Amino acid sequence: MHGRSPLGRHARRAWAGEVSWLESCRVLVLVTPQAVVSHHTAALLHGLRIPRRFERLPAFHLSRPVGLQRPRRRHVIGHELLLDAEDVVDVAGVPATSVQRTLLDIAPDLGVDELVALADQIVCAHNYSFGRTVLPLVEIGHLRSYLARHAGARGMRKLQQAVALVRVGSDSTPETRLRLLLGRSPLPEFHCNHEIRDGAGTGRLGPDLACPEFRTCVEYDGGHHLTAEQQGRDHDRNFVTRSLGWQQAIINKHDMAGDGTPAITKIARMLVLGGWDDPLDLAGRSLLGRLGTRKDFA
Repeated sequence: MHGRSPLGRHARRAWAGEVSWLESCRVLVLVTPQAVVSHHTAALLHGLRIPRRFERLPAFHLSRPVGLQRPRRRHVIGHELLLDAEDVVDVAGVPATSVQRTLLDIAPDLGVDELVALADQIVCAHNYSFGRTVLPLVEIGHLRSYLARHAGARGMRKLQQAVALVRVGSDSTPETRLRLLLGRSPLPEFHCNHEIRDGAGTGRLGPDLACPEFRTCVEYDGGHHLTAEQQGRDHDRNFVTRSLGWQQAIINKHDMAGDGTPAITKIARMLVLGGWDDPLDLAGRSLLGRLGTRKDFA
């Protein structure tokens, strides 16, 4: 009743942007009994920030339980998976592998740092005394226990390395990359989810990364910081940060290019202002020719 040609046309329309991935997935599971959306396609359905090389693959991933024939259709990559009840969830009416199961399934295709960024997104949460509360997709303890129950899965060694580096509170892939860069440098330790309070104990700011010992924080400026509205908020944030006696380093993608020397140097200079002794003189390195500004600074 459901021939391959209509499905193929639907898939081509999806890649052309004429129909949504969600609609395409609905059609696929409808014509493929007992199948669930899985792997990179499930990651996209869940809104996970997978590497760009996987975002526009010319195929959909579908899985069936072990013992059933793997899905075989044009434009479909079929799998057989041993799935427990908690491994399948409903995403807007589409059966798909759960967030944690999806992470497990795509782990063999990702590097350690990519897995850290993905897991950071999954467990990200904020519970400051101000602003809105952000709940995780999966609580970090539950993610760790889930992965422990699948210790023999492919890619688990990389996943274990990644989970050891995961921290709750990174809001974006660049923030994760910046945190990993700092963690591998000689700089003091920086933390996510640190609340900066005023003299009365009222929470005022929640920077991307903070080193309370030397009252230094780091903010990553992504593309959204270029809007006039966001720039206004950033100016207010910068003013409050300085007013509370904290040093702040603002880092962008150019600072993190290559070995990330500009980012490390900028942050080191702020730490020195906060009282860090800088035994390797990281703050003393020249930034001449390394900054993406109209003028170069020493």
